Amino acid sequence: ACDTPGWLGKPEAPPLPGERISILALGPTLTPDPAIADLEVRLPRPRPNAEWPQPGGPPGHAPGHLAFGDAPREAWRSSIGAGSTDEQQILASPVVADGRVFAFDAEARVSAFAAASGERLWRVNVTPEDEEEGTIGGGVAHASGRLFVATGYGELLALEADRGHLLWRVRVGAPLRAPPTVSGGRVFVISLNNELHVFSADSGAALWEHAGITEPAGLLGSASPAVEGEVVVAAYSSGEVFALRVDNGRVAWGDSLASARVSTLSGFSDIRALPVIDRGEVFAISHSGRMVALDLRSGRRIWDQAVGGVQTPVVAGEFLWLVTSTGEAVCLSRADGRIRWVTPLPRWEDEEDRTGPILWSGPLLASDRLIVTSSSGLAVALSPYDGRLLGRVELPDGAIGAPVIADGTLYILMRDADLIALR
Repeated sequence: ACDTPGWLGKPEAPPLPGERISILALGPTLTPDPAIADLEVRLPRPRPNAEWPQPGGPPGHAPGHLAFGDAPREAWRSSIGAGSTDEQQILASPVVADGRVFAFDAEARVSAFAAASGERLWRVNVTPEDEEEGTIGGGVAHASGRLFVATGYGELLALEADRGHLLWRVRVGAPLRAPPTVSGGRVFVISLNNELHVFSADSGAALWEHAGITEPAGLLGSASPAVEGEVVVAAYSSGEVFALRVDNGRVAWGDSLASARVSTLSGFSDIRALPVIDRGEVFAISHSGRMVALDLRSGRRIWDQAVGGVQTPVVAGEFLWLVTSTGEAVCLSRADGRIRWVTPLPRWEDEEDRTGPILWSGPLLASDRLIVTSSSGLAVALSPYDGRLLGRVELPDGAIGAPVIADGTLYILMRDADLIALR
């Protein structure tokens, strides 16, 4: 089509009258349920945890209410290596075990630090010989003195946690965007093409596989499987959720959080948040606006709620808390999924011009505080009881992933690859 350029003097047409409303804001608005307005939010007592060995803490991704001191201050700061850029991305938070902190940088280098001082103990580059440095995603998990590493090059490795020496290495065949989950002598990892691969933790021998529907497009990253007892729960970018037997991969049940809306980014059914197993129930949330509670044994839906997000919810007592895709902190009743309170978080670095979108990670429930971090360099503490702001701390850079706690220390990974320990 042809038109006369404006610089030739053609007057600009007046804008159409009316209020401008973003098409991404046309979804349902979250509001507290008045029927439970008087329901008192109660928490179990905070408990100390010595380690955070895997994504989400334990294999079931339900760390609960953790103990953390008041008025934390920076104890140390160390660089894990290369930070995130437009070409390479860190997608995983660090893990903590045996007095060490392990992290995976954007150039596929694994580093170990002393948890007490931040001193780097060792660093290993796991980039294959025929590949260039720089990867998207991947991460680490610790179990039984070994560190298991998933990489964007489509490889799974086992290293000695003490020195970083290679024990075994297997090629999966498709990029691995999320860290593995380790339980019962098995390593569970999901590849980019929506396949769950299970290997022996001792030898790296392949045990079994399960495939979901392959999606041509989705969000960056994927969800690490959740494991409890004899069941593993896998969540795929197709919106599918499966419960499988850990010994042979036999499907116990399946469900779908897929959305019929695919015309915008908000229609992606991708499950990016980790599925959570807690007291015989599974909680899963998709980006497209659906959260469900499922019975672990039968797969029966206990409730579903029109809430979307990419951050892992935290469950404690009879409530759960999460951060939505639209930047809201929400408290829901565990029994029926009804919303107890909603607290909007800042969505733009420049609110007036609505530029610089802010991405929030978390929450982490620690000593009667919900801790969330932002891509704009802010850590915020909210009350889990009513959602009011308790405090905020400026960070030196934007945060990557949710914060983690181990042995009374809070760890936050920055976009520039600086790891900060607060205690």
